[in-house]
Amino acid sequence: MGRVVVVGSFNVDHVWRVAELPRPGETLSGEYRTGPGGKGFNQATAAARAGAATAFVCALGEDAGGQLARALATADGIDLRDLPGRAPTGTAGIYVGGDGRNSIVIGPGANAELSPAFVEGQGDAVAAAGAVLAQLESPVAAVETAFRLARAAGATTLLNPAPADALAPASLLALADIVTPNESEFAAQLRRHAGEAVAAEALGQLDDDALHAHCRRLLPHGTVVVTLGAQGCFVSHAGVCLRGDAHARYRVPAAPVRAVDTTGAGDAFNGALAASLALRPHAAFVEHVRYANRYAGLSTERPGAAAAMPRDAEVRARFGG
Repeated sequence: MGRVVVVGSFNVDHVWRVAELPRPGETLSGEYRTGPGGKGFNQATAAARAGAATAFVCALGEDAGGQLARALATADGIDLRDLPGRAPTGTAGIYVGGDGRNSIVIGPGANAELSPAFVEGQGDAVAAAGAVLAQLESPVAAVETAFRLARAAGATTLLNPAPADALAPASLLALADIVTPNESEFAAQLRRHAGEAVAAEALGQLDDDALHAHCRRLLPHGTVVVTLGAQGCFVSHAGVCLRGDAHARYRVPAAPVRAVDTTGAGDAFNGALAASLALRPHAAFVEHVRYANRYAGLSTERPGAAAAMPRDAEVRARFGG
């Protein structure tokens, strides 16, 4: 109880803040900073700061980026399970516009070397976990191995199918209890798996029945949580498996915040959701989603990704509960 395993990526982020996102062929001047990131590490940091005992399974280079990851994991009490890679630690180039939107380019580096055999060797951590969370900046075979171990141990599996251009095969979706795409990721996966074309920007305007039907086509057996930015999120459960909720589909509004940087908001949501599920397994699912929404909202009021993740006490001081 209260334990989360995150399988995923660590990147060194290189971030430029600009008035507007650059267009093709355009050169802009902006403010630069660097710091820790990667969807996996962001989510592990969020889970740990939300109060869960957290293990992070990843691959790192034997370089300054790897040293940074190890030092930061120690500082947050994260149990780092890292495969030393021959490639350099992963990197990301991030542009953040004045409205808080961002564009990101990833250099996988060592992240691409995370192997199923190494993940298999972390079975002790998975066996003790209440929730196992993964994204798609790491090899799919490694993620599938983690989810098979989690299923055998009775842990809840959460798949964040990000980034949007990543392939989430049907074999992986079949191992996921909960899938948490944003609008772009949902539209991309729905097109690949159901052959349906839905505009990402239109998802928030669909009526609940229509969006619920799309969710059920993507994941017939489990729960889908579509994060919709400032519109909050939409929850869709399969059949009568409502996870303690009164309804099979509903919306949870976004928390009232003043966003300055949305770079890690999705990761904040996922890490906090996994932590809440592990810490309060008998609570209704809507309570977990409400907490994750608030946690993610608060993270946007600070610049950065992993560094912007708030502590559980900060979330509760701001929103109560």
